[in-house]
Amino acid sequence: MSTTVEHLTLDERSARGVQARTRAMPDSHAGWKPASDRPDPVALIEEQNLRRDADLVPVRHGRMMASPFTFYRGAARIMAADLADTPTSGLQVQLCGDAHLSNFGAFASPERNLVFDINDFDETLPGPFEYDVKRLAASLMVAAQNNGCSESDARAITKACVTSYRESMAEFAGLKTLDVWYAHLAEDQIKQSMAAFLSGADGNGKGSKKGKRKGNREEDGISGLTPKQAKQAQKRFEKNALKTHSRTSDQALSKLGEEVDGRYRIVSVPPVIVPVRDLHTTYGVEPGELEQTVFGLFRDYRSTLRLDLRQLLQRFEVVDWARKVVGVGSVGTRAFIVLLQGRDAGDPLFLQVKEATRSVLEGTLRKSAFKQSGERVVQGQRMMQANSDIFLGWSKGVQADRYFYWRQLRDMKGSALVELMPPAALAWYGRTCGWTLARAHARTGDPVSISAYLGDDDGFDKSITDFSERYAAQNDQDFADFAKAIASNRIEAIPDV
Repeated sequence: MSTTVEHLTLDERSARGVQARTRAMPDSHAGWKPASDRPDPVALIEEQNLRRDADLVPVRHGRMMASPFTFYRGAARIMAADLADTPTSGLQVQLCGDAHLSNFGAFASPERNLVFDINDFDETLPGPFEYDVKRLAASLMVAAQNNGCSESDARAITKACVTSYRESMAEFAGLKTLDVWYAHLAEDQIKQSMAAFLSGADGNGKGSKKGKRKGNREEDGISGLTPKQAKQAQKRFEKNALKTHSRTSDQALSKLGEEVDGRYRIVSVPPVIVPVRDLHTTYGVEPGELEQTVFGLFRDYRSTLRLDLRQLLQRFEVVDWARKVVGVGSVGTRAFIVLLQGRDAGDPLFLQVKEATRSVLEGTLRKSAFKQSGERVVQGQRMMQANSDIFLGWSKGVQADRYFYWRQLRDMKGSALVELMPPAALAWYGRTCGWTLARAHARTGDPVSISAYLGDDDGFDKSITDFSERYAAQNDQDFADFAKAIASNRIEAIPDV
């Protein structure tokens, strides 16, 4: 049986990584400067807005306007353009495409265990691993500066994240293939890591092998926590963990549903939540037509699931659905929630339906192999995550060139409060995200080649840290230009929605 899959020896894979240095040395990522013909960042945002629901565009702007960090979260299109001319080794992985700090979080595995992983794949696409590393590292620098960290702390926090990525990749390069595939970060490991962090010991998300650098905050030169801050961090962690376990469809029903005439429906909280009964004026179609549309989309989506899951989902009926505003960068793209019920009204299931547009990286990298953008997102997510939602699937929209992907709305999902983190906590979280990104890249790329390219010294770490500091300065300038565009009425913003 013939195959086109290339199977190299370990020595050949390592040599390929060393050879990649001829394309871009690990220290070549330093010294970034914006291109002389760099596009107007506000124009790039306006270009994205053309496909979005017009009534929600000002909400998107308002959320981005909250801080330089929230602006960065919504500016993936801008950074994609900036990354186009940056040096790369040529070593490919499945990219998250938008690997900033707030796109990592906790959620339930199919076995109902809490795990930590990347949780947003709207921009996923195959590409050079450096793109994700730079997006993550720069987000740490922006967040650290936004949180009032000193310059030295911001640099140390960012460098520690990149070091975690590099050292974790070296560990994955030494593992058996299935061990890499099964590697994940479970709740007990998170708790152990947090306890070690609070005691001033190991700051890595997974810990390190014996003899490896532990990455504690004293070695990193990062300001430590006071006893009071440590106690507050522990309480916050425990509170968030408890809250995450409670985030289920039952809890969503208590927050998002109301009982009318013995039947549940989704509450109306415009413009954040607009039920189908009020949505026909937005899209200019009759309510009955909208209802038939969602049933058609649901059937198409269900057909993309495994047979056993299709049969499971057939036990639920669609009760109601609504448009729901989500995130920062996604605001204005079409996003809905669907309420289903199983045996009775006390057996709810909430699904989220998000529009999948072209990845922002498709203008920079090769176009996706998937014609359906929803499938692009789902397949990328399944490749990168150690555990994925069992209800992950996709469907085509009614209008031409409209695509969606589906998943559970709340399934023990939780995210870190990045804006509240002191330096040491931010460093611990950054190292945890660094390990997680390395694991995702090791699943979809060649960890042996990538590790050989990165090397044993901190040249790559310093180089990416320098890039991040320069890019954070550019983000500040872009944020200022964005604020001016709002002040001059070039674009409209509605804050605090």
